[in-house]
Amino acid sequence: MTLNEGMNFWKPADIKKMYLRIFGLCLILSVLYGCHPKNISGRKDSASEEYSGLKSGLVKGWNTWDTRSVLSYVKLPEGFSVNLKLYDKTTNQTLENALIGRKEEGAEKIKPGLHSYDGSYTELEIEWRGRRIIIRSVSKEDDFGLLITPAKSDRDMELWISPEILWGKPGKSVISQSGICFNNGSENISFTINGQHEVADSLIRCPLTGTILVSSWSDKTVADIEWLMKNKQDDIIAESAKYKSDSLLYGAMQSVLSWNVIYEPEKDRVIVPVSRLWNCGWGGWVLFDWDTYFSAMMLSLDHKNLAYANAIAVTRGVAPKGFIPNFSSGIGTSEDRSQPPVGSLVVKEIFKKYREEWFLREVYDDLLSWNRWWDKNRNIDGYLCWGSDVYETDSKNASLLRTVGEKQAAMYESGLDNSPMYYDAAFDSVAHRLMLADVGLMSLYISDCLNLAEIAAVIGKPADEKELLHRGEAYRNKLESLWDDKFGLYLNKDLVTGKFSYVLSPTLFYPLIAKVPTQAKARRMIDGHFFNPSEFWGEWIIPSISRNNAYFKRQDYWRGRIWAPMNYLVYLGLRNYNLPDAQKALAEKSAKLLLQSWTGERHVYENYNTIHGTGNDRLNSDGFYHWGALLGYISLIEDGYVLPPETNLTVELKRKYPNF
Repeated sequence: MTLNEGMNFWKPADIKKMYLRIFGLCLILSVLYGCHPKNISGRKDSASEEYSGLKSGLVKGWNTWDTRSVLSYVKLPEGFSVNLKLYDKTTNQTLENALIGRKEEGAEKIKPGLHSYDGSYTELEIEWRGRRIIIRSVSKEDDFGLLITPAKSDRDMELWISPEILWGKPGKSVISQSGICFNNGSENISFTINGQHEVADSLIRCPLTGTILVSSWSDKTVADIEWLMKNKQDDIIAESAKYKSDSLLYGAMQSVLSWNVIYEPEKDRVIVPVSRLWNCGWGGWVLFDWDTYFSAMMLSLDHKNLAYANAIAVTRGVAPKGFIPNFSSGIGTSEDRSQPPVGSLVVKEIFKKYREEWFLREVYDDLLSWNRWWDKNRNIDGYLCWGSDVYETDSKNASLLRTVGEKQAAMYESGLDNSPMYYDAAFDSVAHRLMLADVGLMSLYISDCLNLAEIAAVIGKPADEKELLHRGEAYRNKLESLWDDKFGLYLNKDLVTGKFSYVLSPTLFYPLIAKVPTQAKARRMIDGHFFNPSEFWGEWIIPSISRNNAYFKRQDYWRGRIWAPMNYLVYLGLRNYNLPDAQKALAEKSAKLLLQSWTGERHVYENYNTIHGTGNDRLNSDGFYHWGALLGYISLIEDGYVLPPETNLTVELKRKYPNF
C-alpha cells in the first residue's frame, strides 16, 4: 500500500476530528503544565510594560553603579564615570579599585557610611597604606560633586581622577588643566577640580594636602557642597529614625543593600547582588537564588522598585528545565541544580505591602514551573531530596561543570554547601540524587505550595490553586512520617537504610514554617532542642549545626557558624505558633549579633562565629554580604514595621483594605 493509498482511509471529517483531538490534548497539557510548546518553563518571552518601565526608571542618575569599585561614580544611562584612585609615591603602589570587605594583607579597609538608594548621597572612610581619607558625594538631577578629605596633609599620597565612559556607551571624555568634560552628542557635563593638580597620563593627579572638590557645579564652593551634603545626610538619618529603637538595625540593612546596588549592562538592569567581592569572580555579577529573594524581601520595606527588580531578575533567570537556578551570572548559569524554594514566600510578602497584581503575574508562571519541577525531579518515594542533573553545555568556563552530577553539587543545591547533615548520606551516581529525605526542603516546599496557591487565588487561577493545595497536602502527610516521637523532632531519613539521621541543624525546625506540627509538637521541639544548651541554645544563636556535633568547634562555614537566613526562617516558623519566649529570644539575640559588628566595623557579614559572635573571618565570611541584615529584619517584623508574615494573603489584605 502506497502512502497515497493509506491516506485514502482518512475522510475529511476524520482528519478534522484528529486535529481537534490534538488541539484538545495540547490545551490540556498547557493547563496541566503551564507551558507553551516553545517555552517549557512557562517563562514569558518579553517583559511586561510595567517591568520595562520599572527597569528604565531605575537606570538613571549618579550612583556607585560600577561593581568593580565603590570609588567609581557613574551617571546613567550615559555611562559617564568619574573614577578615583590612590597612589602612594613612597612605594609606587596604586589602589586601582576599592571594595568593602577585602581581607588580603595590605588591602584597603573601608568603613561604609550613609548611602541613599539612588546614590544622591554617599560617604565612606577608606584606610590604605597607613592613610585615612573620607570621601563623600552628592548629586542633584544631572549635577554631581565629590569632596575628598584626608585625615592629615600628605604630599606622598596622591588622588588620581580618571574619567571614563563605561559599557560601550557612546561619547568621549576629555581632560584638560581646567578639569573634565563628558560629551555624547546630547549630553555635556564639565567638572572642575579645586586646588593644586596636574594632568598626566590621562589622569588628573592631586596631592592629598587638603580637601579636594570635584564638581559639575561651576558656581558652588566647598561650603555650598557641604550644605547640599548635610541636607542629604539629614534625609537619610530622618528615614532611619522612623524605626525608633530599631533605627540602627534598619541603618545596617539599608546600608548593605544600597552599597551593593549595581548596574548590570548585559541585560541593562539594576540589581542588588550579595556583595561586590562575589561579583568580581563571576563575570561582573551573580544572582544566587535564595540570597536574592531575601534581598528583595528586605528592600520591600522601603524601596518598592528595587524589591520588584530583584525578585523579577532572579525569577526570570529560570533555567531551561523550568527551575530557578542556584546561580545566574556573567559567566553562566547552574543548569544542574536549584536552591531552597523561598521565591513565592517572598513574592507574597512583597505583594501584601504594595498590592500590585502585575507583579504577581510577572513572576507567577516561572514560580509555578519551579514548584512542579521539584515534585517531578527531586521526589523519591514521596520524599524530597537534593540533587544535581548532568547536562550538556557549550560553556567554555570549566568551573560551571566542575562538580555537576556529583554529591558536592547536590549539597550546593541545599544552599548549605558543607553541612555535616549530608556527609553520611549515600549519593545515587546514576540518578544524581542525595539519598536523604530532607526535612528542611520538604518544609520549604510545602510552604511554597501554600504561598503559591494564595497567589494563584489572587490572580484568578483556581485550577492551579487546587493543584498546589493538593500537592502541598501530600507532602505534608509525608513529612509527618519524619517525626521521631521519642526524640521530639522531625528528622532527615536515610533513603537507603530507612534510618533517621541525628545530625541536627536549624532546618529541622522548618516544619514550623509549613504549619505541620501541632502546638504540642511545636512546644516539644522548642523546649527540647531550641532551648537545649547542648544543641542550639547559647549566648549566640542559632548555630548551623548543633553544639554537640563533632564539627561544631571548627566553625567552618555551614559547620557551626550562624547564618542569618536560618535565623530568619526559624523565626517565621515560630510566629505560626504560641511560642512567645522563643520568638522574642531569637529576635533579640539576632539583633545583638548584627549590632556587635555593625556598631564598630560597620560591616554586615555573610555569617558569624557562634562562639565569639564575630563575623570577621578571612576564610569563612564575606565582609559586606546583604543577607546578614536579615538578623535585623527579624526585629523589624517583631516590632510591627512589616505586615505579619504568618497571615493569609487574602485575609490580611481584606482585613486592612476592605475594598481589595
